[in-house]
Amino acid sequence: MAGTRDPSSHRTPAQIKKMDRGYNSQPHIIKNRSQQNQARAIVRKDLGDAAIAGKDVGHKKSVISGGSNSRSNLRVETKKHNRGWERNKGSRP
Repeated sequence: MAGTRDPSSHRTPAQIKKMDRGYNSQPHIIKNRSQQNQARAIVRKDLGDAAIAGKDVGHKKSVISGGSNSRSNLRVETKKHNRGWERNKGSRP
């Protein structure tokens, strides 16, 4: 079933591999992903595993826009709130 779409991502395995080899392997994307992973580790060390279980660690000023991983720029958010921001509706609190 090489061409069967994955129900969770709606992409074929070939499309997923292409993204991994192309866009996801670009240096600036790797750097941003690394900073986001570091942010989770920072908050886990500060608050513990239980505080972030099932939640995302979000940046008040995003990594892409020049935000840092300082503790004052990080917050624990629900996955829905962190991943559901619509850019065309302006900024959020």
